[in-house]
Amino acid sequence: MPKRSGKLSLGAFLLFTGHHVAGWRHADASDSVRLDDFVQFARIAEAAKFDAVFLADGVAARLDEAGAAGHKAHNGFYPFEPITLLSALAGATSRIGLVATASTSFSDPYNLARQFASLDHLSNGRAGWNLVTSGDTGTARNFGHAAPIPHADRYARAEEFIDVATALWDSVEDDAFRRDRASGVYADESKLHRLDHHGRHFQVRGPLNIPRPPQGHPVVVQAGSSEPGKELAARTAEAVFTAQQTLADAVGFYADLKGRLAKHGRSPDDLKILPGVFPVVGRSESEAREKFEALQELIQPVVGLGLLREHAADIDFARFDIDGPLPDLPATEGGKSRQALLIELARRENLTIRELYLRIAGARGHWQIVGTPTQIADQLEERFVNYGADGFNIMAPTLPGGLVDFIELVVPELRRRGLFRTEYEGTTLRDHLGLKRPPSRFATPIATAAE
Repeated sequence: MPKRSGKLSLGAFLLFTGHHVAGWRHADASDSVRLDDFVQFARIAEAAKFDAVFLADGVAARLDEAGAAGHKAHNGFYPFEPITLLSALAGATSRIGLVATASTSFSDPYNLARQFASLDHLSNGRAGWNLVTSGDTGTARNFGHAAPIPHADRYARAEEFIDVATALWDSVEDDAFRRDRASGVYADESKLHRLDHHGRHFQVRGPLNIPRPPQGHPVVVQAGSSEPGKELAARTAEAVFTAQQTLADAVGFYADLKGRLAKHGRSPDDLKILPGVFPVVGRSESEAREKFEALQELIQPVVGLGLLREHAADIDFARFDIDGPLPDLPATEGGKSRQALLIELARRENLTIRELYLRIAGARGHWQIVGTPTQIADQLEERFVNYGADGFNIMAPTLPGGLVDFIELVVPELRRRGLFRTEYEGTTLRDHLGLKRPPSRFATPIATAAE
């Protein structure tokens, strides 16, 4: 296959103080607890012509993980609920996409479809939904469950959830609201469609009581890389936020996922694969390494062990020799793909428990690059041109400094190579990503002149 050309996509993952687990302790990191902080971050990314900003979420405080309470950056605490925050950022920005994480495990599709439709209207077509499932015990207990929903059941619920949500966005046709003052007709009821959905998990009458989103559907992003996650993405997702450590793994994942689209009547361009990247950039290799080591030195062992527990089956790693090998881990109903990635990483590089948490403290299982602008651009270009990614979600070590470093040092190099835009070419998130606007499934096709 020939190497590809074209431009890649860039998103900015805004994990308050930055993505490094000890980034909050760094002297240059913002506290990131005010709206003004996030307005600043979003405007920095928008000025650089990024496709989108991306917000994570969780709905459980982690106060008992390996004794790490009070040490980790947030322990499951978030300064804002992400859809609410993005609604505020919609008014503070004009072009950049706004992607919020929301779980299908403990939500209802009608309410979530309504929220994201509202965000899409407030932002004039810049909303995206990062669909996740919730597999942690703390979240389950906050919603009346003694244990996490089994992995297969979570994905069965997610499959039905996304079908109902997209049907709700389609249930009000684009021209349903006539608002004709002369005739007194506000809405054409023939263009409002009941779903009368009766499924295993949901019973939803419809239609949605909000006009159809400007993008038709807000862009649907998905983060799962397990087998059920890949199948859900192949059928329904328009962007995938994923984690691969090596070029070979990235190319393999890309080919696997894109190869599943045809059976769902989709083309490869209908889905963008956007891996997470944790870049530490310096004007020299030694400067980049010094920046990274300064962050690594801020990691407390209790925090590192808590990070492993969070990503690997909720095991208390303090029971083991921290300088010994990773033990065999039992299967988990939590994040299967992330646990498998960590096990494979530890075995491939023969890492001790301490070495493993130091290895993932920045990128948390995603791809980590420490180097000069040229070295980082080389590696991003290599993955892009060899079909290992359509773009990248930039996970800055600290905010705003780490994001500013990437924009001021790496983005000009990407532009010099013709790999990234200098100006926005459209107004919506779909425009930025090169995604088609879906028609309403209920709309009567408009006859052409030939017909």
